Amino acid sequence: MVKTLSLDPIAEAKARVALRHKRAQGLRPPPPGIGSLATKLARTALPDKGSAIDTIKARWADAVGGPIAKYAVPAKITRSASGRILVLKVIPAAAPLIQHQQKQIIERVALAGAGQFDGIRLVQGPLTDTAVPEPRKKRALTADELRWLSDSVKAIDDLALRAATVSLGKAMLSASEPETKTARRA
Repeated sequence: MVKTLSLDPIAEAKARVALRHKRAQGLRPPPPGIGSLATKLARTALPDKGSAIDTIKARWADAVGGPIAKYAVPAKITRSASGRILVLKVIPAAAPLIQHQQKQIIERVALAGAGQFDGIRLVQGPLTDTAVPEPRKKRALTADELRWLSDSVKAIDDLALRAATVSLGKAMLSASEPETKTARRA
C-alpha cells in the first residue's frame, strides 16, 4: 500500500530498482503428459506393433470379408461408459446391412487380433480410401442385335411399353460384350 504520495525522484528511482529485481518470473512449461511418454516408450520397446486402429485397417478385408470391406472401413476407436467402440465409415445404402451384421463384425475383428469391442457405431458417408470404379464403356450394337431386339418385342401391344423395353434392351446390350446368337436366345 502507498501511504504517502511522493514525487521525490530518489524514492521513485529506488522503487524502480526494487521492482526490477522483484518482478514475476515466467512459468516453466508443465511436464509432458504420461500418455505421450507411454507412447514413446511403447514405440521403442515394441517397434513392430502399431496402434489398434492401424492393425484393424491392415487386416480389415481379411477379417470381415470382401462384401463388408467393400462398403465399410474402420475410422477410429472411441471409448464410452460401456467400453471400446469401433467407429466404421459406411456407404449410406449399406448401413442397414452393416448394422444387421454388427455382432459378426465384432467377433471377426476380435479374432483378427484387434481386441474386444463392446459395440460398433456407424458414420455414413462416402469412402475416400476406395478407388472409384471407371464407368463402363458402351459399344455400338450390331445390325443382328438390333434386329433380334426389335423381333423380341413385337408381341408387346402398348407402344410406350415397347419403346421403353427396346431402350432398356439397347442399354443392356451396349454395356456388355457381344455374345453369340445361340447363347443369347437360349
